[in-house]
Amino acid sequence: MPNELLPKELKDFDALRLQLGGVSIALGNLVAAVVIVALTFVIARLAVGAIRRLRARAHEQAAPSVYILEKLASYGIILIGLTMGLRALGLDLSSFALFAGALGVGLGFGLQGLVKEFMSGIVLLFDRMIRIGEYVELQSGQRGIIQEISPRATRIRNNDDVDVLIPNSQLIEGVVANWTLQGKPRRFHIPFSVAYGTDKAAVRDAVLKAAHEVSFTQPDNDRQKTQVWLVGFGENGLKFELVVWPNLEAVKRPNALHAAYTWAIEDALRAGGFELPIPQRDLRLRALFGEEGKAALSTLNLKAGKVARSVGAGASPNDAADDVLLSIDDPQPLPPPSKS
Repeated sequence: MPNELLPKELKDFDALRLQLGGVSIALGNLVAAVVIVALTFVIARLAVGAIRRLRARAHEQAAPSVYILEKLASYGIILIGLTMGLRALGLDLSSFALFAGALGVGLGFGLQGLVKEFMSGIVLLFDRMIRIGEYVELQSGQRGIIQEISPRATRIRNNDDVDVLIPNSQLIEGVVANWTLQGKPRRFHIPFSVAYGTDKAAVRDAVLKAAHEVSFTQPDNDRQKTQVWLVGFGENGLKFELVVWPNLEAVKRPNALHAAYTWAIEDALRAGGFELPIPQRDLRLRALFGEEGKAALSTLNLKAGKVARSVGAGASPNDAADDVLLSIDDPQPLPPPSKS
């Protein structure tokens, strides 16, 4: 509206001007710019809410693409609104000197990190290797489902329902293991042991049967097959691993998955009568309450088994107690200490 057609009160209001760093801005233009920016954020919020509801109803495969649309719409509306606000102030946007100067001042005050995280977030939005809803594990050990990629950080929710904020640049520069990339599950290794002398084939058959009875175990095929591996010889027994392919939803709950298979394996071994390895230790008794050798054994009513080696010439018979097997023979309680 031409200035001569405005009422006198608006002319007086429009005549008020502010001086900002040598730039004169009409107070009316400033109010218009504030209103435009405020409306921009309201419109952006409404648009994001509508797209988010659409993402909730979208197919699982389409959800990441809808999320990208949500972020681009939000950034685009805000950028357009800010541009219109600057134009309402009467600033000449044909020259980017003002913008470059403001950006230079901001970077000088330590915004380099913020700009870095923002650009990393833009890259993550278009990177198909890391998408919303996938289960990832970081080099730091943090793991969970990606819930949101914001301008500064990516929000990951772990299996304890705790939201962890990871700077976007860490996902770009660090090593990230994507457990559910392109909707494919991963293989799990569940360790267990049995005593030496156990029938290996019987153990394999019992554990395989138990694993297939777990509800989230996928059927065997040419590429994915449930197996039992003998992987080593432990100190007290044979070491096995159940190698199993669970479904995609179970993969996102690795701790509960591991517990379920361990429970099933123990039930199968117990039902089959398989002996579990029990740690054994040899005890050498040299001295007790001031006594040595067999005299120390008699203090606790213990008796020696067969001597493991003969006693050398010149050695005391008590020395043989260093290499004997000990057994408990109805031990009696020690007498109470005498009162002095």
